[in-house]
Amino acid sequence: MPRILIVEDEANIADFLQRGLVYKGYEVDVAHDGESALAMARDRPPDLVVLDLMLPGLDGIEVCRRLRAASDVGIVVLTARDAVSDRIQGLEAGADDYVLKPFVFDELLARLRAVQRRRSPGSKDVIRIGDMEVDTAAREVRRRGGRISLTPKEYELLEVLARNARRVLSREAIFEKVWGYDHAGEADPVKVYVSYLRRKLGEPEVIHTVRGFGYVLRE
Repeated sequence: MPRILIVEDEANIADFLQRGLVYKGYEVDVAHDGESALAMARDRPPDLVVLDLMLPGLDGIEVCRRLRAASDVGIVVLTARDAVSDRIQGLEAGADDYVLKPFVFDELLARLRAVQRRRSPGSKDVIRIGDMEVDTAAREVRRRGGRISLTPKEYELLEVLARNARRVLSREAIFEKVWGYDHAGEADPVKVYVSYLRRKLGEPEVIHTVRGFGYVLRE
């Protein structure tokens, strides 16, 4: 199992995360400030980092920049800073994903696993469905030789469907894999994003609706 470095100054949150991740089989190190985190990452290089942004001394954004400059480690930001500008700043500093506090442990775990898969050499494959290719290493989609520009969420939805090609997935299963949290709004984000994908992927249609259940990707 990968080694995870938790960088969190709130002891109760750090302890909760450490116990949960150790229980799941991970090897876990904990740092409570930015300088200690960088020292730990240098001496015991982690495979994944859970990084708070509001740290004493060296803040999380600078820690993220320095970690990314030194290695290709997977970084998931975990913070209460929910402004869009904060998210953009964290992602531009090199983070792979962003989880807001208060958080659900299972969602964080799923996002860590997703980052781990994307950065694992074993995940560098191309899924081919008819005349479409989903390059899971480059996170790119091509059809008939042309590259299709997708948003991150559109790509994640398409990759889930592609990895389960020719299998019907329920809306609930798709939502859990792509969004990973409870949805209380009136709009169905799965339906909305499927429509976005259909427009961008063009004809012939590859995402098919199975009435009363969900969707399936097939040529």
